[in-house]
Amino acid sequence: MSIAVIQMVSQDDVLANLAAARRLLEQAARDGAQLAVLPENFAAMGRRDLADLGRAEAQGVGPILPWLKSTARDLRLWIVGGTLPLPPAGLPEAKANACSLLIDDQGEIAARYDKLHLFDVDVADARGRYRESDDYAFGQRVVVADTPVGRLGLTVCYDLRFPELYTALREAGAELISAPSAFTAVTGAAHWEVLIRARAIETQCYLLAAGQGGSHPRGRETWGQSAIIDPWGRILAEQAKGEAVLLAERDGDEQAAVRQRMPIARHRRFFPPVEPRPARTE
Repeated sequence: MSIAVIQMVSQDDVLANLAAARRLLEQAARDGAQLAVLPENFAAMGRRDLADLGRAEAQGVGPILPWLKSTARDLRLWIVGGTLPLPPAGLPEAKANACSLLIDDQGEIAARYDKLHLFDVDVADARGRYRESDDYAFGQRVVVADTPVGRLGLTVCYDLRFPELYTALREAGAELISAPSAFTAVTGAAHWEVLIRARAIETQCYLLAAGQGGSHPRGRETWGQSAIIDPWGRILAEQAKGEAVLLAERDGDEQAAVRQRMPIARHRRFFPPVEPRPARTE
């Protein structure tokens, strides 16, 4: 059950970013990946017209969503589409969400996650002030979905600082969790690795941390260090900067053994216990 994490250095040219993403996804597919995760803002970084981009996608005239569907279909690959600006279904004029779509290998939307926690933070970097809520509406739902490599929980970037979300995903049966991100260089240097490893350890899930890693328009510097973390907190693959395709195998038997040896889901006392999920039959 092969999984891939894609690191990019996206710019403000949507079509150029899609071409770069296609090249990296083709590499992942050639190397045997069944599921690939793109980073946050994979199609556009540093744009001031996010509202217009979101309306175009909602009205079916934007390039990003058709590209995601056709690429997944062409490559027979499940894709977590990082994030793109997308208003709620049926409300094209509403404020966009930072939307992470799971696309199946037939090019259909299997799940939609709207980023719950928006990055309204002051950072000691060249930009200084980040206010995602100026451009995006807050998401409302925890989302998990079945994929060929296991049950996937969806999160985005700043969500990593809120462990209660990851606990909820584990309670909903998650075996892997995607975290497409664009961490700043300052916050990434301080907290990125400890956060992604902690979220994997406490949920006993594979953590698929797909980041942006380099320089972007408007003085934005992202940390990179994309990684795949196993349920014991081990780093299976990582890349510091620049474009990369990271690959790893999900070992379901080892994951089950980790959860059996240390049954933290049953031991939890400050979250409602959940009965074990029955084994799936294929």
